Amino acid sequence: MLARKGSTTIAIAGLAAMLMAAVPAAHADDKVVVFAAASLKDGLDAVNKACEADVGEAATISYAASSALARQIESGAPADLFISADLDWMKYLADRKLTKPETQVKLLGNQIVLVAPRDSKVETRIEKGFDLAKLVGDGKLAMGDVKAVPAGKYGKAALESLGAWSSVEGKVAQAENVRAALKLVSTGEAALGIVYATDAHAEPGVKVVGTFPAGTHPPIIYPVAQLADSKSRDTPAFLKCLQSAKAGELFKAQGFTILAPSN
Repeated sequence: MLARKGSTTIAIAGLAAMLMAAVPAAHADDKVVVFAAASLKDGLDAVNKACEADVGEAATISYAASSALARQIESGAPADLFISADLDWMKYLADRKLTKPETQVKLLGNQIVLVAPRDSKVETRIEKGFDLAKLVGDGKLAMGDVKAVPAGKYGKAALESLGAWSSVEGKVAQAENVRAALKLVSTGEAALGIVYATDAHAEPGVKVVGTFPAGTHPPIIYPVAQLADSKSRDTPAFLKCLQSAKAGELFKAQGFTILAPSN
């Protein structure tokens, strides 16, 4: 009996040690996973590093068009937070019960601008009736997909408002996300492009030709929300840090406007 009792004690102790050893591995898998609009990359990378001390470790961030990310989440891709470049794709997920609505915050604002390669001689004033087709010439106008990518949707709305869409529709080179559109301009593959002001700030290969008046398109708003299937216990801490004063300063340095009150 004593031997059996001792064996049982040893077995239990061994099991406890195994369970304790498994805890760090579980924590390692607990890293926050963020799906974020491609235009956020420079600012959010800096914020992620700054928030590491508050959260415990850096988040894993996947960047792409908001439309592509929303559809990945809908298809079951594991993520904890979604930051969209517009309200529409956040609503798309909320309508399908894939977010926690009480966590949704309007985080950032932005502007859209017309950009040209750095050495371009193009100059213009963006206003009603401006001749964008003449400025593009025989080249291409790079934009995000105008049916799905937020920057493309904002850009098309602005051009329609200004009476310029019909004259350039056939010259548009639609890209999978706004950073891809930006690259077409910086490499000279497109004569002009419509991107966010923050993208132009991050790319030395382009120059801003003009800024689209805010009234020509819907307000550019980046909402963030925790996803319904979030698994990481650190998600609330990362979401809180996104709204902190230090995060706000880093986002502002990239050209974003801050919409959420600082925590």
